This record gives sequence, structure tokens and C-alpha cells, in this order.
Amino acid sequence: MNGLCIGCGLCRSMAGTGEIDMVMTPEGRERPVAKRPLDRPTLMRINAVCPGTRIAGPPPAQLREARLADPVWGPVERLVLGRAADSTVRFIGSGGGTLTALGQLLLNSGRVKFVLHVAASRAEPMRTERRLSFDAASVLEGAGSRYGPAATLVDFNDIIDRGEPFALIAKPCDITAVRNLARLDPRVDRYMRYALAFVCGGASDLTKSEQVLQRFGLREDELALFRYRGHGNPGPNRIETMDGRAFEIGYRQLWEDEDKWMIQPRCKICPDAIGQVADIAVSDAWLNGGPAVEDEPLNGIIVRTKRGLELFDAAVEAGVLQIKRETDIAEIRELQSHQVRKRRAVWARLKGIQIAGKPVPFVSDLALRACASQNSLAENLAEGRGARDRARRGRLGEPPVRPRKTLVKDGRS
Repeated sequence: MNGLCIGCGLCRSMAGTGEIDMVMTPEGRERPVAKRPLDRPTLMRINAVCPGTRIAGPPPAQLREARLADPVWGPVERLVLGRAADSTVRFIGSGGGTLTALGQLLLNSGRVKFVLHVAASRAEPMRTERRLSFDAASVLEGAGSRYGPAATLVDFNDIIDRGEPFALIAKPCDITAVRNLARLDPRVDRYMRYALAFVCGGASDLTKSEQVLQRFGLREDELALFRYRGHGNPGPNRIETMDGRAFEIGYRQLWEDEDKWMIQPRCKICPDAIGQVADIAVSDAWLNGGPAVEDEPLNGIIVRTKRGLELFDAAVEAGVLQIKRETDIAEIRELQSHQVRKRRAVWARLKGIQIAGKPVPFVSDLALRACASQNSLAENLAEGRGARDRARRGRLGEPPVRPRKTLVKDGRS
């Protein structure tokens, strides 16, 4: 797969029942495995929508008509620091609870019939599974960040077949995949009324979470709870076992060493981790991207489309969201400085990978050259050479997919 798969699961949905399995690999990644060779039309459709092969930004017309269009941050209709008005939503959520609050509003107002998102598996709490929520309580149950692999779109075509309006809350790459599919299937735009993204730091391998268990001498089959963060801002990584023991690690302790994040290869060259093709994108609001201590519940809220603006305004008017204050690109750049660095680096990284003779995704309408032009020549050369060398050593790829030897209880990862 050359390290371009993110394990969204859309290919499994498009291939049809029984053609592709999603398996957990020894590296701790959910990956598709075809049971038999796919026919050429199916393979072509999958390649046309896969967010590992094709990554498109906002339509040029949207950029022209936006209130603000920034080379790094894309189209912006409104940019605020805000949060969920409900204190419980704020506490349980992993930042300011904004996405949870919006999902609840969409259901309570009847704008959508259900929300597609992810949540901790009830059977295997360290794993993440796609969830359909039909009421506000179910949305709240899925609140909080999930850093491991998640096949959000594993049955997306079945969801479209329901013929009911829904909202998607997901990673930017998942939304990219669905926007790609919308070019082939008009039902996507007919039924997916809202796409809401979180600004993404990358999807970790499951082995990152397994290392946490090893720290405490635990096995996965002992777990009753594995919460990455939440119950505060950011809140601790909390583990509970079925026999009543509890363990916690602070957010800083878990994530302070970036070299040990165990981010999947596709994330390292992601040209849009900031949700440019979402209606609303929501970020943490910590200086330099990381909290020094437990902080005030707060999100950066980037409203990107007119549809998103109408929803945001309705949420504020209904008292579902609170605005702390308006902000601007300069401040969001400080709060998410690591995202700025990545956006500026991606063009050179992709060129370096190409020089190494490895495939890269086709990227359009994401201003990568304009972002790279904000670097010095030396910076771009360093990024390109680094990516070239890592690609040659195989560090930006991954081995052929094979399932782990241990079986998952429910047959899915």
C-alpha cells in the first residue's frame, strides 16, 4: 500500500459485501484485504475516491466567495474561540465539546436523522468503531478523542442506501474520501447534510495504546475502559479494568515526545489535517498545540462554508454554543503552530518521495506550493531530502498487509 492507506474503510463499502475485509495488522493499523481480485470497474471506482490516492481541497468558487481565504488555513466564513454551553458536554468532551454539541443540536432540531461518527468499542474499549447515533445521549457517549485506527466509512454505502439525512463527524481524511465519492454518487450530497471535522494531529497505530498497557502490566482483554482524554481539558488517559483497578497518565506524559507518537505513514504527508473540505472544523485552543496544565474548556472553531455558518449561527442562537471571542488567522496560527509547519512542509515532502521513486497521492486545490513558498529554500530542501531518505529506507511505506495472529472477538478490528 506504500504507506498511503489511512484505513478509512470506504473501499470495503464500495467493493460490496464479502469482497474486502478490514484487518488489524501487526503494526497496529486497520487495513483492507481483498478476498479475491477485484474487477477493474470496482478497482477504478475505489481508486477515484480513496483519500490515499486523491486529495482535493475546497472548490475554487468556494475560495473566491469566502469571507477570508488563507493559503495555509483555506476558506473561512467565521473564526472564533468557543465551546459547548452545556457544562457536562464540555467536561466529557476532549476540549470544548463543540463537535458533540453540534451533533446533539442536529438531532434535537430534526435537521438530521442520525450522526455518523466513531466511539470506543463497547466490547473492546481500546478499539474504535464507527457509530450511528440517533439521539443526543448516544452522541455524548462517543465524545472524546480517539487516537488509534478507526474505519469510519466501513459501511458508508449502506448508510447512503438508508435514504435519510445525516451528519458526519470525522477526521479530515474521512471527509475527503466522502467528498471524493460525492463526485461519483449524487446521493452523498443529497443525504449528507453536514460534514464536521476535528483538526487532526494524526492517527496513531494501536501499538501506541498497547505500550500504555505494557507500562502497567495489563492485557487488552482485562479492560473495561480506555479513554484517551476527556473529563477535563485535555483530561488524562484513563484505564479501568473489569476487576475494578484504575490507572491514569497525563496528556503531556503520553504525548510530549513526538518521535513516539507512532503516527501512521499517511498522516506524515497529509496535506489537509485542518478540515478544509468540512463545513466546520474544530481545533484545540492551546498555545503551541499542547497544554501545560488542565486548561479552560475551549475550541478554535473554523466555519468554512455557508452551510456551516448557518448551523453555527443557529447553535449560538439556541444557546448550544458559547462564543468566548472572535479570533483571527494570526492567533489560530499560534494555537496550531504544528499544523502550520506541516502545511508548509508537505509540498517538499511529496517531491522528495517522488524523487525516491515512490507513489504519492494526487493533490489539488490545497495551495501546497503557496504554503511551501513561506519557507526558505534551505527549509524546503531539508524537508524534501528528509522525505526522500525516509522513503528510500521504507519509513514512509509499510509492509504488505497481513492480519495479526490473534483474532478479534467480533470479527472486526
